[in-house]
Order: sequence, then C-alpha cells, then structure tokens
Amino acid sequence: MILVGENINIISKTIGPALRERNPEPIKKMAKAEAAAGIDYLDLNIGPARKAGDELMSWLVDTVQAVTDKPLSLDTTNPVATEAGLKACKGRALINSVSLQPERLEKVLPMAKQYNAHMIGLLWGVEGMPRDANERCMLAVDLIYQANQLGIPNENIWIDPIVTPISVDINQLKACLEFMSMLAEIAPGCKSIVGLSNVSNGAPSHLRPYLNRTYLAMLMKYGIYSAIIDAFDEELIRLAKGEMPDIVSLVHRMMDGEKPNISSLNLKQVEYVKTVRVLNGESLFSNSWLEI
Repeated sequence: MILVGENINIISKTIGPALRERNPEPIKKMAKAEAAAGIDYLDLNIGPARKAGDELMSWLVDTVQAVTDKPLSLDTTNPVATEAGLKACKGRALINSVSLQPERLEKVLPMAKQYNAHMIGLLWGVEGMPRDANERCMLAVDLIYQANQLGIPNENIWIDPIVTPISVDINQLKACLEFMSMLAEIAPGCKSIVGLSNVSNGAPSHLRPYLNRTYLAMLMKYGIYSAIIDAFDEELIRLAKGEMPDIVSLVHRMMDGEKPNISSLNLKQVEYVKTVRVLNGESLFSNSWLEI
C-alpha cells in the first residue's frame, strides 16, 4: 500500500507558523521524520493560500526536496499554487485533488496532463457530497471520462470516494466500502485513495487511532491502493504494510458475517472486533465503545 503522510499541514501547531514565517527548520525536521517512518509520499497541505500561494508552495516544495527525495502530493485549493508546486517538483507529483466542480476541472485537470502528474479524483460533485455508492460511481465515471478526453490515462488517476467522520453519518462510511468493492469494475486501471483520518474526526484524540486502523483494515478487503495517514501511527503503518495478517483476516471475516466470541480473543483482537462493530453500524458509536 502507498502511504501518504498528512503531517506537513497548515493547520498543524508547529508547521502552520513555520509556513507563515517561512521558517524551514520545523518543516525539514517533519519531512525527514515522515520519510524515516516509512511514508511513500509527503502531502504538502497549504490550504486555500489565497495570498501569495504560488510563492508559498514553491518555497515549501524546495524546502522539503532539500532533505528528501520522496515524491510529493500538492494539497491546495489554489490552482496557481498547484502549478507553482508542479514546476518546482523534481519528480512526478501527485495533485491533491481534482473534484467535479467546474473551476477545478477547467484549471487543474489540464495541469495533470501538461506536467504528467498523477492526480487524485475527488468525488465531490457540483451538488456537493455524493449520497451513496451509486452516486460515487456516477461521479467517478464522469471524472474519468473528462480526464481521458484530455489524454490522462486511468493509471494516473487515484479515486478518492470521500471518507466522512463516523460521528456524522455511519451510512457514508458503509457507502465508501460498497463503492470500493465496485471500483475495479467501473474504472479499470484507476487507483484508490482515502483521507483516512477523516473517519475519526470529532472523536477523542486517544480513540482516533482505533477507528483509523480498523477502517483501513476494512478497506483492505477491497484492495485499497493508498491512504493519506498520520505518519507516526506505527501500528497503522504495520497494518498497511501487511505485518498484521491475523488482524486483517479477523476483520475481513467479520465483514463476511462471522461473529467472534469475545471471550476467546486477546486484547488487541477485541479492540478491532469492537471497532468493526461500530464502523459496521452494529454498535452505537460513543466515546466508550471499547469499554462496553
């Protein structure tokens, strides 16, 4: 699985000020730490960056490339900043992201072709968030068609079905899984990617890793290609790299209908079993689901 580190982010308490002050040291330190943790791509999230976003993205790309040769994901809603980052990248970049909103399609989609970049196709339509798996399929087909019309092959397109917080709507998490089960058939050659940490937004910080890890294991049933993750969750990285096959097998058997006997499981297995039940909607999400 390709892992994209989310930690160089404008909302970070250490990275945000460093970006605003153009202080390279905290950013270089974070980039080196993410690379050492086993991350494959570094996501550079500068947010909307409406003022001087092109200069900021170019500076950030240069700063990170000074300490690592890991490929970069350029994460901003400012298309001018996106292009500045593409120009500064020494290797092949990943554009994060292109939605089906007209402005993104018109301005950013041609950049993917011009700079031979990989792109994340975000399944966010003109009317906003898709309601279910079928709407995700329709949006994916539309986005892929428009990319193909510009000469962008499926192999360069990473489809993001949009993971939403469990605290908002459990049905959306189930719809993402259903969509993932269909992606290979409707979009041969395309890759899949999720912003994994979204699933646990709103949950207490000490509980977020359980949701992130378990949902990733569930997505693995359908061959998830990539995930944008916290680079410093060591168990999550072990899971993604295939080092916890027994846990993955347990999760997948539960998805197929098995109901394990809690009393026969070790503590780690119990954590995953209880969290699968919550993510499946079999147990009510609360801040105490692991204790029940």
